[in-house]
Amino acid sequence: MAGRFVPRTTRTTARGGGADVPVTGALDLGLTLGPLRRGPHDPTFRVTDDGSVWRATRTPEGPATLRAKAHGAEVAAETWGPGAAWLDARLPALLGAEDDPAAFVPRHKLLLAVHRRRAGLRLTRTGLVLESLIPTVLEQKVTVTEAYGSWRRLVRRYGEPAPGPAPEGLHVMPEARTWALIPSWEWHRANVDGKRAATIVRAARVAPRLEEAAHLPPPEARRRLELVPGIGPWTSAETVQRSNGAPDEVTTGDLHLPGIVGWALAGDRTADDARMLELLAPYAGQRHRAARLILLSGRTPPRRAPRRSPNDIRSL
Repeated sequence: MAGRFVPRTTRTTARGGGADVPVTGALDLGLTLGPLRRGPHDPTFRVTDDGSVWRATRTPEGPATLRAKAHGAEVAAETWGPGAAWLDARLPALLGAEDDPAAFVPRHKLLLAVHRRRAGLRLTRTGLVLESLIPTVLEQKVTVTEAYGSWRRLVRRYGEPAPGPAPEGLHVMPEARTWALIPSWEWHRANVDGKRAATIVRAARVAPRLEEAAHLPPPEARRRLELVPGIGPWTSAETVQRSNGAPDEVTTGDLHLPGIVGWALAGDRTADDARMLELLAPYAGQRHRAARLILLSGRTPPRRAPRRSPNDIRSL
């Protein structure tokens, strides 16, 4: 799914539209949009057999569907739905036009190699906070398998089918008011404990203020998110990386990331957050990109402890 953006004619029909995307340089759609996908069965994200990336989203103007596909040296994008015009205007940012990979200077042989190999990586900027915040809250202190299952159930139960000729089963996530009104027993059925559910409800109730964070400098955006009880540094970083396209907002408080970074850069599998930040200090301004490249390298420390077992609260 690698390609290169070039100017193209905007296609607008009764069913959908598109937009010129003034991005130069290599672009890998899978790497760039991949962080927006919450598991292989995410109802808001689909990669079809022809290589098209489909994404359903809820914009301030309503639901919208995006289809993007690489065609040799070009990438074609089409949009549908009430929010199509909003999405069209932000396609460049979504597809990495505002990101500057050249700002990253590798200072370690591993990063040099993966930076060259993954030249099409760009950091997406969605301009939308809640759609990244909610699934991130669902991932707090549980396995990703649990979180992905909860997200899938809630979006299918309370969302709506994606507009346009979208693949069957593609859904737009619920609007903020709907999240705020989900009853306690439905959270339980979705395997979401009361603490995470309460955090999402609190966030949904102040959604307009949180959405404003997408237009703030990343550190200020994170501070605003963390005013909501239940949202800490881990959650705010994971959200702002996507909503604001923040190249320097490295995730702290993660169970695995410090050890992975420590192992990749210094052979230190016992690294904690402080050690990780020390190792990433030479990449100030690009620390999130450095961590992302390390994860893409596949170099991880040998596992010693057994994998964490999923916890199904629905049987309680």
